[in-house]
Amino acid sequence: MIVSIILGHPDPQSFNHAIAAIAQRTLLDMGCEARLHDLCAEGFDPVLPATETARDAVLSPLVEQHCREIREADGLIIVHPNWWGMPPAVMKGWIDRVLRPGVAYAFLPGDGGEGVPVGLLKPMRAMVFNTSNTPTQREQDVFGDPLERLWRDCVLCFCGVRAVTRRMFSVICTSTPEQRAAWLSEVSENVRREFSPTAAA
Repeated sequence: MIVSIILGHPDPQSFNHAIAAIAQRTLLDMGCEARLHDLCAEGFDPVLPATETARDAVLSPLVEQHCREIREADGLIIVHPNWWGMPPAVMKGWIDRVLRPGVAYAFLPGDGGEGVPVGLLKPMRAMVFNTSNTPTQREQDVFGDPLERLWRDCVLCFCGVRAVTRRMFSVICTSTPEQRAAWLSEVSENVRREFSPTAAA
């Protein structure tokens, strides 16, 4: 099984990096091929240039690699913080440039883009891990957890991914080392469960 791990956080010492690392280690221990992409470390440019908007556009080598790997993936893990109810710019840019027409979705013949597309990604399981400094109850009551809607309904379902699980860890800024260790154990357990050979996509 090939699982792509896409990490969007600028600080190598962040808890997001710890989440991505334990997810990768768990997958490797399971015998999976875990392809970890630290977008900031790679220098992934989040800006979608006009020259890339066409379906048959010539892509940069890095974007082409990401497109190829997302087509090959049997599973996907997304890791990023909650910033203003949104992913960081580098993660949004990855969505814009990689989950592109002809790679992640396509419109039916005769549909000029106004209809509902067909998802092109393999039937797969996807996991989204987020971090936040907002208490969970306040996130739900005041903001309505926009990242849940974004990833499940607006991005992954659009690309054909139906089996999506998501976990928000908070409050990061006041968490103890013991709490973080427990969270990382939870990440490992969840990854092992979701990507076990018996898990159905």
